[in-house]
Amino acid sequence: MKEEKKQTQADAKKLYDPLKDPAYQDPYIDVEEPRERMLVDGTIIPFHYVHGGFRGTGVKFIFCMPVKERYGGHFIQYLSPFPGPDEEVASLGQTGEDDKISFALQNGFYFVESNMGSTSQFAGGRDFSLMYKTSAAVAMYSKTFAMAYYKTEKKPYGYVYGGSGGGYKTMACIENTSCWDGACPYVIGSPVSLPNTITMHVQGERLLRNAFPKIVDAVDCGGLGDPYEGLDETEKAALHELTNQGIPMKAWAPESRGKFDAGSLPVLIPGVKAADPSYFEDFWTKPGYEGHDDVLNAKKDRIYFKCTVRQVYVPGTKSDNSNPREAVNGVDTAWKKMLTSGGKSWIEVDQVPEGDDLYIGGTNIHFLSGDAKDQSLLLGGIDGHILSIGMCYGMDDLAGVLGKVKPGDEILLDNSDYIAIQYYYRHQVPKDTAFHAWDQFRNPDGTASLPQRPFEMGYGFTGTGTVQDGCSQGKVIITQTLADESTCPWCADWYYRKTREAHGGEDTVRLYYFENAMHNDVAQQSTFYTNYQGQLKQSLLDCAAWVEYGKKPLPSTNYAYSARSRSRPEQSSGSM
Repeated sequence: MKEEKKQTQADAKKLYDPLKDPAYQDPYIDVEEPRERMLVDGTIIPFHYVHGGFRGTGVKFIFCMPVKERYGGHFIQYLSPFPGPDEEVASLGQTGEDDKISFALQNGFYFVESNMGSTSQFAGGRDFSLMYKTSAAVAMYSKTFAMAYYKTEKKPYGYVYGGSGGGYKTMACIENTSCWDGACPYVIGSPVSLPNTITMHVQGERLLRNAFPKIVDAVDCGGLGDPYEGLDETEKAALHELTNQGIPMKAWAPESRGKFDAGSLPVLIPGVKAADPSYFEDFWTKPGYEGHDDVLNAKKDRIYFKCTVRQVYVPGTKSDNSNPREAVNGVDTAWKKMLTSGGKSWIEVDQVPEGDDLYIGGTNIHFLSGDAKDQSLLLGGIDGHILSIGMCYGMDDLAGVLGKVKPGDEILLDNSDYIAIQYYYRHQVPKDTAFHAWDQFRNPDGTASLPQRPFEMGYGFTGTGTVQDGCSQGKVIITQTLADESTCPWCADWYYRKTREAHGGEDTVRLYYFENAMHNDVAQQSTFYTNYQGQLKQSLLDCAAWVEYGKKPLPSTNYAYSARSRSRPEQSSGSM
């Protein structure tokens, strides 16, 4: 008698079926032609290019089909972290090690990418479940197209992958539909990562801006091993707290070399302000908040400075991020399509804030009078009395705003909101105590030791309309890095455990950690870091072999995860 299979959480889940969704029953093809791709060694790879969409929707897609002799009966589908209206063609311009399409063609996959239904860069208020629903519709139609194109009745196997924000989307796809046979999410966050991980990283860049060379030297080869040596008390407290939150010591290496990057914070702040506007006043006015209590240099680094315009320079050019072939879709670049560069524009003012260690990060230029009153731009830098314009979010006509500014207009330079957002993670202690990174802000009974906001922001910040639960509908191989500055390494451990719990074991999931690699998924030239592209590509191949031939991949990385102590240790070299 055949033994009945025990039903798991994943088996019992209700799934989305795009074949039953009337919105995606009318596909079209508007471009279909032979094309070629050239490898770095000059090898030419021919392929069949297809561009199309679904009528009555904003969904567009491409299929890149290998020649019949190379076709292996499967496809890979890439999901960008921040889709835009022309995202479906974003990978076409990539070359060398970054060339996703050539990798697919060389290994017998056809390549799929879509814009996930995004009709603008700033798609606020939309139904974010469309990210996985439209991706599923494209995947299913690609199967129909492939079967007709290759003249076969066998449905192709499909594998979906993406990193960072694309990792959230990948997990949503494999958990909420049965359209793919496997998934390879990489450098992933947890349900409570955003905006918290980004905010605390930027806080570290501010508080430790004079200490990074000492910290990294201590944990590098030949270092003495104590990153706290030589730091002042504020720096020690900040480093201990951020390490407890999961930021690896090695992740500060770019800053130790003078490279500071706010990551996607500029495009996350508007979402926080829209959802929780009172926080930015409470932070500076209510006891228990760092701005009011002056914790970790909150007041010291604040700029709130009024000045008057002398003259304005507008070169008359506008940053154009709309060229599809120039579009960016990597984990460290996709969000940049939502910004507009100030270019060479500048404003001369009568006076500027002064200080030996002035912090101008995230400073807004608010226009208090004149034709540009109530509008804002981002400060790029201060040179004498010249204010340069930085990368501005949601700015369709930056030159038009500057064109309204006249001598005599009053300006307020203000980084109050940017300082406040850096502490937001302290007021977002998850009720789920499985997120141990926040133990340092919990009382012995598990309650939060600091004032908390009315809701936990992270669960709605994944951009997928769902929260990952581990109930995958196929094989999953996770790639995570141990020097990740944007999504802490422990996040992959959380999802790995969640998936094992949902399936009752290891039969459907693997987790591979990659040392000395950061968040970025592009080819890197560095003597300090490597990149994880080789591992990611191998994961895609291994996932296909696992699904199609039953060839089990190597066991998951052997590692230990432990929550750090509440008090600062005398010596620490950092850990996962």
